[in-house]
Amino acid sequence: MLEAAISIIMLVMLIALMRAFKGPTLYDRILAVNLLGTKTVLFMAILAFVYDRHFFLDIAMIYALLNFISIVGVLRYFEHRESTEVRRSNND
Repeated sequence: MLEAAISIIMLVMLIALMRAFKGPTLYDRILAVNLLGTKTVLFMAILAFVYDRHFFLDIAMIYALLNFISIVGVLRYFEHRESTEVRRSNND
């Protein structure tokens, strides 16, 4: 049962990785990277259960927080960049 779960998670991670490279828009790529991070956390949680290593859960939680903070930061950066581009085009 766990092998099937790991296989499905790896398949979803592969699909998310393909979407991250292919696009078509920046927001699709960011969403795919976020999905990849979420599935990585799930994968680490399953590994913690399988190998009975509880510290993997701590690492997974830290990784989830870093993933969330980085995605919010990247989105804020591109939001700010787009708003300054709009202001520049309105001034011209």
